[in-house]
Amino acid sequence: MAFIRKKRREQQLQLYSKERFSLLLLNLEEYYFEQHTANHIQHKGSQNERKIRGSLKICSKSVIFEPDATSQPIIKIPLRDCIKIGKHGENGANRHFAKAVSGGISLTFSQVYFIKEHNIVAPYKIERGTMEYVFELDVSGKVEGVVETLLQLHRASCLDKLGDQTAMITAILQSRLARTSFDKNRFQSVSEKLHMECKAEMVTPLVTNPGHVCITDTNLYFQPLNGYPKPMVQITLHDVRRIYKRRHGLMPLGLEVFCTEDDLCSDVYLKFYERQDRDDLYFYIATYLEHHVAERTAEGYTLQWQRGLLSNYQYLLHLNTLADRSCNDLSQYPVFPWVVGDYSSSELDLSNPGTFRDLSKPVGALNKERLERLLTRYQEMPEPKFMYGSHYSSPGYVLFYLVRIAPEYMLCLQNGRFDNADRMFNSIAETWKNCLDGATDFKELIPEFYGDDVSFLVNSLKLDLGKRQGGQMVDDVELPPWARSPEDFLQKSRDALESDYVSEHLHEWIDLVFGYKQKGRDAVGAHNVFHPLTYEGGVDLNSIEDPDEKVAMLTQILEFGQTPKQLFVTPHPRRITPKFKSLAQPSSYNASTADTPGEESFEDLTEESRTLAWSNITRLQLHEQHKIHKEAVTGIAVSRSGSSVFTTSQDSTLKMFSKESKMLQRSISFSNMALSSCLLLPGDATVVSSSWDNNVYFYSIAFGRRQDTLMGHDDAVSKICWHDNRLYSASWDSTVKVWSGVPAEMPGSRRHQFDLLAELEHDVSVDTISLSAASTLLVSGTKEGTVTIWDLTAATVLHQIPCHSGTVCDTAFSPDSRHVLSAGEDGCLNVVDVQTGMLISSMTSEEPQRCFLWDGNSVLSGSQSGELLVWDLLGGKIRERIRGHTGAVTCMWMNDQCSSVITGGEDRQIMFWKLQY
Repeated sequence: MAFIRKKRREQQLQLYSKERFSLLLLNLEEYYFEQHTANHIQHKGSQNERKIRGSLKICSKSVIFEPDATSQPIIKIPLRDCIKIGKHGENGANRHFAKAVSGGISLTFSQVYFIKEHNIVAPYKIERGTMEYVFELDVSGKVEGVVETLLQLHRASCLDKLGDQTAMITAILQSRLARTSFDKNRFQSVSEKLHMECKAEMVTPLVTNPGHVCITDTNLYFQPLNGYPKPMVQITLHDVRRIYKRRHGLMPLGLEVFCTEDDLCSDVYLKFYERQDRDDLYFYIATYLEHHVAERTAEGYTLQWQRGLLSNYQYLLHLNTLADRSCNDLSQYPVFPWVVGDYSSSELDLSNPGTFRDLSKPVGALNKERLERLLTRYQEMPEPKFMYGSHYSSPGYVLFYLVRIAPEYMLCLQNGRFDNADRMFNSIAETWKNCLDGATDFKELIPEFYGDDVSFLVNSLKLDLGKRQGGQMVDDVELPPWARSPEDFLQKSRDALESDYVSEHLHEWIDLVFGYKQKGRDAVGAHNVFHPLTYEGGVDLNSIEDPDEKVAMLTQILEFGQTPKQLFVTPHPRRITPKFKSLAQPSSYNASTADTPGEESFEDLTEESRTLAWSNITRLQLHEQHKIHKEAVTGIAVSRSGSSVFTTSQDSTLKMFSKESKMLQRSISFSNMALSSCLLLPGDATVVSSSWDNNVYFYSIAFGRRQDTLMGHDDAVSKICWHDNRLYSASWDSTVKVWSGVPAEMPGSRRHQFDLLAELEHDVSVDTISLSAASTLLVSGTKEGTVTIWDLTAATVLHQIPCHSGTVCDTAFSPDSRHVLSAGEDGCLNVVDVQTGMLISSMTSEEPQRCFLWDGNSVLSGSQSGELLVWDLLGGKIRERIRGHTGAVTCMWMNDQCSSVITGGEDRQIMFWKLQY
């Protein structure tokens, strides 16, 4: 509950300081400059003269007096409504706006606001008519300066054009900032080294507070110009977990700093006056974090979400944060979907798809009849066209939901008034119905609907929110019949968000809000087109010269709402749920056996041992090593019994090594060219080797001789795979070929004719290939860094992804065939979603990873330097580095139980590794 937690912290701070004043009493885009202890003199000079003790606040567009006694209302006098400002009782040539020399300050005005009388949050009371108030400062010597400031600000407020008003107030603000600097006496330690100081504003919902930012080698500081709400904000760099550059007011000037991993509420949000200042500060903190915290991207979170490490709620929070959504900016507040579509039933049936909203459509397209009317208007509309006249997220909508817990924000946004009682957030069902049927209501939800704090649903502050037409007072939000209490409503809403149905369809909503259906032709096809000004880049404020037009444009955009930053440009992957996991099970999986109570299938036991092995993969220890080749080892194949190990090498030989006797048993040479890979055919009778001489060789183990040669390519064969009597060969001739046929059983008999079933053409040489578990998909990696996923049933390209900046060294499908991992010369390990072709994770090392093994979550890779690296893909980090070869690790093999590993390297050795539990 980010918004509410932040509000409560402010309330606690105010409670501690006994202060009712808040920046929310200011107008939008108004600044609070200074305060003076003073008395409000009522009935000056009469027998009824009375002094009210308090604090006089000088703001850019108003004067605010906060009495010490909470029974007295706060007084707010807009400067534009002032008729006379000067010393009380002074007569002179300049009567109307005289400069005070001493004594009290007199304000004559035509309108005044009374706020929070008896400390009750309620709509502001307005009194109109010519009035004079006198304020007597404790320090009379400051009167002249205060009046000078008020006269200057009054002139700004009375300028005809809004743009000129803004420019003059900005000049006054910058002048004040230039005359001050950060107080370095507030450093936490005398040994701190200053790295940078600049001007900025701290951003909180609806308001900004100017001051000075300072960063040292250990801390980030912000010192408000006005000392409010406290003299200094300090963040220890060691505590920082995340930082994000932000758009604020459509300009790239924001920076948000988080000291937590999952909280939506940041510790500080800063808006800079110069982009370079923002970028310099970001660079310094980011450089510091590089040594402490792993960087997070949308793609990295996607993999965690797909694999179940993140809940739907957590994933949406992260996407919102990455898409510039912040609880500090109500025009870009985090957006969450309506997921339930049934608010009338007595029970909420989460097993019934009819319970849910269609997540593939925006709210505006859920009602077919309304959509038809909107499309008719859209087709008749001149450019630029849009389908919806309002947005799904705006400051007004956020506060519509949160008015019961944050009433002062609503009063700030709506000039001291609550909304009409019948337009308030009165009922969940009514609000949903209006979103379906209303002509201009297309709003989505906010994170609070899936949190654990019910405050926004309950009128615990006993606010007077008005009376509805039926006569009933606006009080607690009316819940649907299936919710027994506010707590029950939130719990069931969370259950719905995390349900199988939503998990299977959430990616469709992400496509609309954060993804490829947000803009362009796909947005039109999805009926997801909003006003052009709501999109990032929809308007360039710097290109607008007229200051009035610029201010009006900015105000319109901020009040209307903004579309999130686009995070994905390809279809978003679906989540891996139990329903879809079962589709990826290998054909040998025996469902009936697995479901038998009290029994476990062999597959279950094997899977359990694999999981255990991979969870302990960092405990891999070298068991033995043997130098059996004269050049780099290029391929490893092991007999089913594990007793015989076959290796190929750039020294052109195929060797057979006995694991039991630890002796070399055979050495075979087919030509004088290097061999690139090898595999054992089922039955362990034949070894197949690929060669740089363009051929594939079949070697009979029983007869000890070559039994067949496939001359199938025009350049070196780089990698081979085999499944179900089909050979797959990759070559530097830019092809992958699929062959059908069984090699000759008897040496010397007639050569078997291999039939070419398919030729998968590439633009450049292919360096590696791999098959999916069911062998219906193939992934190839090329010299130029492209990874291509092929549908073998139709011999067509599913996805072609430019993954690497150099050669792709190795590729492999995850065990469930949902993802492809590739390693490249550029040192990157990239994960691609098979269904969508989206790059969903990328990790970088300082050197190329030449080969790898993985289980979908963790990776064991062989590096250029000879180390074995254990990667945690979901955690985004390298867990372990294991010393191995003296040159690059070039090939790897792992047994079915994942407990034994064999590696080959450029140092001509093969190494045997075992897990030590």
